[in-house]
Amino acid sequence: MSRELTKPDLEQSAQIALEEAKKRGATAAEVGLSQSKGLSVTVRQREVETLEHNNDTGLGITVFFGQSKASSSTSDLSLPAIREAVEAACNIARHTQADEAAGLADADLMATEFPELSLYHPWDLSVEKAIELATECEAAGLDADDRISNSEGATVSSHSGKRIYANSHGFLGVTDSTRHSISASLIARDGRGMQRDFWYDMARDVADLDSVAHVGLRTAQRTLARLGAGEVKTGSYPVIFAAEVAPSLFGQLIAAIRGGALYRNASFLLDKKGEQIFPDFIHIHEQPHLAKALGSAAFDAEGVATRNRDIISHGVLQDYVLDSYAARRLGLTTTANAGGVHNLTIDSTCDADFDELVKRMHKGIIVTETMGMGVNIVNGDYSQGAAGFWVENGEIQYPVDEFTIASNLQDMFMGLQAVGSDVDVRGNTRCGSVLLDKMMIAAA
Repeated sequence: MSRELTKPDLEQSAQIALEEAKKRGATAAEVGLSQSKGLSVTVRQREVETLEHNNDTGLGITVFFGQSKASSSTSDLSLPAIREAVEAACNIARHTQADEAAGLADADLMATEFPELSLYHPWDLSVEKAIELATECEAAGLDADDRISNSEGATVSSHSGKRIYANSHGFLGVTDSTRHSISASLIARDGRGMQRDFWYDMARDVADLDSVAHVGLRTAQRTLARLGAGEVKTGSYPVIFAAEVAPSLFGQLIAAIRGGALYRNASFLLDKKGEQIFPDFIHIHEQPHLAKALGSAAFDAEGVATRNRDIISHGVLQDYVLDSYAARRLGLTTTANAGGVHNLTIDSTCDADFDELVKRMHKGIIVTETMGMGVNIVNGDYSQGAAGFWVENGEIQYPVDEFTIASNLQDMFMGLQAVGSDVDVRGNTRCGSVLLDKMMIAAA
């Protein structure tokens, strides 16, 4: 197992790579280094199924000869290996066609302030303790009800990492982070068949994780709720995307306003900046500096300083999601989104939690799981397999495990009625359950 490298070790390797690139004639260069380590244990049927350790290092170097670009990488941070990686990148770049949009992000956009984001909270987790916790999680689910007939396992994981990004502008940024998780997946059986479901929790700090017993019990409750599935008649109905799946809807928004889709003319939101695409009560924004949040970062993957910014304000598209390359292709400026968005936040539009939204919907379908790849970002057409629950008179009547939801994203966005207060913060998109006015629902 390779030794754990210190911050000075990684910084020195970054500087060596940049100096080597300069010596070999590169006009600009950038380098990313990482070291990660972790432990993951899965228990199935009360026995250890998998036990995984990882301890990985890596260096990636990108060089520019004018506007010709090439990259190389290595997992060996010895001096000869770094020099070999830089030489390989330089040799390729000399034979690469120039691209007028290629290059580092502008020097004046580099981050100069590095707020404390509280992203690093190591967990001294032994193998024995991880097995104990995973076993307790699974047991809480298996013992919850006699109808829980099988398990796909319970997993406890803890990972930590150190990343450095540096470039020939003189920028060097370091990020230390941790990520811990608990998950379980169970199978329930009754006279009408079997159903499965899962649940999980994830956090930077183990102190913020739900208890393993509660994760197991929640998994059992969700799995049992799917027994006795009924059917839904084909038609147009209101739809609630539960908080755990609502981020996928806004992921389609981000995909449609991402630079690559825009400069390729492959988005239904092309040239929509400044236009209303949601109801006027919708506010969607980035909050990259939230303490402990999973999407927080002081700078993006190009060293550009992140900042709070609106993407949708009063329903109007305010800005795109761009790295420096896409921005240049579009004649714009990077939005500090190389590597993705940072804590995309969809503000709650009411005090209603999930149960209140169900009452407000009165009759319709709740989506708790989507399946398939039926989203066309070019024209906005949306069609997905789904599972969830049928609602009448403001109450859940029965589960439905095979149906299709279909619409167009433009209609879905404008048909958004409410965002609930039950905000899910387990990912990079922070959002509550979402009520849409209608979608086409078809039985499978």
